[in-house]
Amino acid sequence: MRLGLLGPAEDDLDGLARAAEFLVNGAKVEKVIYLGNDFALEDIVEAWAESLVGGDPSDRGIWDRAFDVARSGTPAEIDVFLKAERGRLRLRALQSLPRDTLRTVEMFGDRVAVLCHDKGLLDEEDIFSATLLVFGKSDAPLAKKIGTRWFLTPGRIGSPGGGSLVLDDDGEEMTATIYDAAGKATQRESLATARSATFRVTGDT
Repeated sequence: MRLGLLGPAEDDLDGLARAAEFLVNGAKVEKVIYLGNDFALEDIVEAWAESLVGGDPSDRGIWDRAFDVARSGTPAEIDVFLKAERGRLRLRALQSLPRDTLRTVEMFGDRVAVLCHDKGLLDEEDIFSATLLVFGKSDAPLAKKIGTRWFLTPGRIGSPGGGSLVLDDDGEEMTATIYDAAGKATQRESLATARSATFRVTGDT
């Protein structure tokens, strides 16, 4: 599984849109979760969907669009319609934290990842059960092991060296990679018990 995490936008909607597009189309993640406490991602997804299919990007609107293209569309127009609808459905991979709790749980095999906006609001039960604690409220990216747990944040959108993070459980070891606004990896950590396999990518190298 490859899970993308987006830091809070703090009104930088253009930066959030670029980071979301990078995670979906560049990093090829299966799902993206926005760690902010606002509606910025919803606004971006709606605008993105409208740019793909027109004025009504809802599931109900697909029936009108399908009827129109089936009635009078050329084969080329039908191909364009299908490509646009596949793109719209792909946007379902972009999700925000639950509005009522601003936290959720993801499983990576036997590892529990607690995802939240503000780690200061987690209770002892949340922390006790988690192997990974991923939070959004931070001015800078962080990947740090404390005891048996990893504390991870992409940092806010536009923060130096951060903004987005990918958790990858597809290989032999689970990794966390932090990316900057340009989609460049600035830090990569092997989330193993031992830290011997850890390395960082910084600067122009």
